[in-house]
Amino acid sequence: MNMFRKNLEEATPQQIFQAASYSIKDRVIGNWMTTQEAYDKEDPKMVYYMSMEFLMGRALGNNMINLQAYQGAKEVLEELGIDINVLEDQEPDAALGNGGLGRLAACFLDSLATLGYPAYGCGIRYRYGMFKQKIEDGFQIEIPDDWLADGNPFELRRPEYAKVVKFGGYVSVHCDENGRNHFVQEGYQAVRAIPYDLPIVGYGNGIVNTLRIWDAESMAGFRLDAFDKGDYSKAVEQENLARNLVDVLYPNDNHYAGKELRLKQQYFFISASVQEAVEKYMRKHDDIHGFPEKVTFQLNDTHPTVAIPELMRILLDDYNLGWDEAWDITTRTCAYTNHTIMAEALEKWPIDLFSRLLPRIYQIVEEINRRFVLQIEEKYAHIYNVNVGEKIRKMAILYDGQVKMAHMAIVAGYSVNGVARLHTEILKSEELKDFYEMFPERFNNKTNGITQRRFLLHGNPLLAEWVTKQVGDGWITDLPQIAGLKKLAEDKAAQKEFMEIKYQNKLRLAKYIKEHNGIEVDPDSIFDVQVKRLHEYKRQLMNILHVMYLYNELKAHPEMEFFPRTFIFGAKAAAGYRNAKLTIKLINSVADVVNNDASIKGKIKVVFIENYNVSNAEIIFAAADVS
Repeated sequence: MNMFRKNLEEATPQQIFQAASYSIKDRVIGNWMTTQEAYDKEDPKMVYYMSMEFLMGRALGNNMINLQAYQGAKEVLEELGIDINVLEDQEPDAALGNGGLGRLAACFLDSLATLGYPAYGCGIRYRYGMFKQKIEDGFQIEIPDDWLADGNPFELRRPEYAKVVKFGGYVSVHCDENGRNHFVQEGYQAVRAIPYDLPIVGYGNGIVNTLRIWDAESMAGFRLDAFDKGDYSKAVEQENLARNLVDVLYPNDNHYAGKELRLKQQYFFISASVQEAVEKYMRKHDDIHGFPEKVTFQLNDTHPTVAIPELMRILLDDYNLGWDEAWDITTRTCAYTNHTIMAEALEKWPIDLFSRLLPRIYQIVEEINRRFVLQIEEKYAHIYNVNVGEKIRKMAILYDGQVKMAHMAIVAGYSVNGVARLHTEILKSEELKDFYEMFPERFNNKTNGITQRRFLLHGNPLLAEWVTKQVGDGWITDLPQIAGLKKLAEDKAAQKEFMEIKYQNKLRLAKYIKEHNGIEVDPDSIFDVQVKRLHEYKRQLMNILHVMYLYNELKAHPEMEFFPRTFIFGAKAAAGYRNAKLTIKLINSVADVVNNDASIKGKIKVVFIENYNVSNAEIIFAAADVS
C-alpha cells in the first residue's frame, strides 16, 4: 500500500484493488515486453481486429486467471483477511462495448493471445461507454458510466504513437511536373488521436497482445488568449469538440448531429489505427507492396469499413501508388465479418453527410463504386435474362443518395464471414445473394463462440473444478476435450454432483437478485433466462407476452399442474429506441403484478436485472436452466 502512503488497515477497498492490480500489472508488463520484442524480431503477420466496441468485462480476475496466478493470489489475500470476490467487485466493467458484437471482439482477443496469434484490437477509449442503466418506476434511465473515475490501472498511455485525424474542408488538386495529380485536403478541422494500450494476456503461455483504444485531444489545446479576453467558451471550444468524439458509445442518432458524430467516431479510430499499422510496417520494411503479407484488417461489422478507403488514401496520397497497385494491396488486406441478415440494419450514410465530413475519402469511394459498377456491367451485360440495372441497384456502393458500407466491405474484402452456419447460408441465398453469385469464393462461416476461460473457469469455478476433476485441465485451452464428459451422461453420481453445482450457482444468483432487486426467488424453480441487447427482433416482447399468458392461465386454473418458474431478463435499450424502452417498462410492470400476487403461490416470478454487463452475466449464465 506504499502507493497510497497507507497501511492495509487504513486503505479503502478501492485502494486495495488498485494496489493488487498494479502488482499483477508488474507481472504482465514483463511478458508484454517480451512478446512485443519477439514480434519485432520474428516479424510475423499481424491481425488488426477493428471494432467499434470491445465488451471486455473486468480485467483483474481475467488477468490473474490467464497468468495462472488466481489461486495463489486468492490464498495470499485470504491471509490478509481480504475476500478476492469483494476485491474484484471494486473494479467497474470497462465501458467499451454493449452487445454480442463487442463480446465477440473481446473473446477473439483472448483466444488470439492464448493461441499465440500476433494481434492488435483497435477501438475507442470511451469515457462514459453507452450508459449505465438505472431502473426507476420500471423505466430505463440512462446515466453516464464513469468507469474511469478512479483511473484504469492496466492501461498505458502511448503519446509517442499519436496521430492526426482530419475532418471536413475540401480537396485541392495539384499537378506535378510528371503530369500526376496530387490530392490535398485543406480547410479541415483536425484532432489528435492518443493511443492507450491494454494488455491481452494469453492463458499460461507468456504471450501478451494489445488492445489499443484511442482517445481524442484538441490540436490547439487550451486557448489562453481567448480566456484572458473573457471568451471562456472559445477557450475550450476545440477541446470540447475533441472530447465529444470519445465521450459515448453509439450516441443517439435520431437526429443529424448524432449521425455526424457516429461517422466521425468511426473515421477517427479507423484513420488513427490504419495510419499506425502502415507506419509500424514501414518501420521494418522498405516496400509498401508487401503490406498484405504482413498485415490483415478484420472489420467487425460495417462500422470499421472506412478502413478500406482510408488505406487507399494513404497508399495513393502518401505513397504515390497508382490506383491498381493500391487496390491490389487493399483487397488483399481487408476482411469483413457480417453480423446481421436484416437489410435495414446494414449501415448506410447519406452522401451529403459523408462527402462533407470526409471529402477525400468520399472521392475514393466514388472511384471504387465507379469501377465496381463497370465490373457488374462487364460480367452481366451479355448474360441472358439478367437485368443489369437491377443488379446495379442491389449491389452499388453509392445508390439512392446513400453510401452502403456493407457493399463496400464485400467488394474490397478478400473474405466475408457470417457468425453462424444458418446466418451465413441466409446471407448467401437471400440478403447478399447477388454478391455471393459474383464472389462465391469470398463467403465463409465462422460460428461465434465465447472463451471458456472467462465464462467457465472464472465465471463458474465450481463447475470448472468438477470438469477438470473428470477430464483434466486441457479443456482450458482446447475446449473439445470437454467432450470427455459424455461418458458420464448416464452416471447417476455424476448427475447428482452436476446438479448440486447448478443449485449452488442458482443460490448465488438468488442472493444477487435479493441484494439488487429486493425480490425473493426460489432456487428450486426453473431459471428461464433472456439476457441480451434489447431489440424487437430479439423477441423479449414475445417472451414477456408468454409470461402474461402463463400468469392468466394460472389465475383461471389455479389447480393446474405447473412447475415454478423464475423469468430473468437483462438488457439495455438504445437511448433513442422508444419501443425497446417501453418493453423494459412492460417487463417491470408485469413483474410488479406477478411478484405481488399471493394467489399464484410464487409459481411465477419475473426479474429484470439492472445494468446487464459481463460481470453479472458470469453469475447469470452459470445459474440458467433455460436460455
